[in-house]
Amino acid sequence: MSDCIFCKIINGEIPSTSVYQDEQAYAFRDIQPAAPTHILIVPRKHIDSINAMTDNDEQTIGHLFNAARQIATQEGLAENGYRLVINTNAHAGQTVFHIHLHLLGGRQLTKMG
Repeated sequence: MSDCIFCKIINGEIPSTSVYQDEQAYAFRDIQPAAPTHILIVPRKHIDSINAMTDNDEQTIGHLFNAARQIATQEGLAENGYRLVINTNAHAGQTVFHIHLHLLGGRQLTKMG
């Protein structure tokens, strides 16, 4: 999508601090971190949200979680733990409508729920 900020980041039109990339995913540091480590993991394919997924996107979304595992290990978070979050639509806090995982860690996170 030509007006999607994450598509522009993936395409190098907007600068980012990349921490991981492959043929299906791109990961970069969040510019407004909610934890000492806050990384956004996005598919290169534009998908608006979980609600916009199709059966054909299952492998792509699964790949994001595999990338998250690799990044958590790379960032030194795997042993102590980390949180993965996907916000879907406005009431959940989604502000960029390009599906993405938030990888949060680097400190004790408060319990959710």
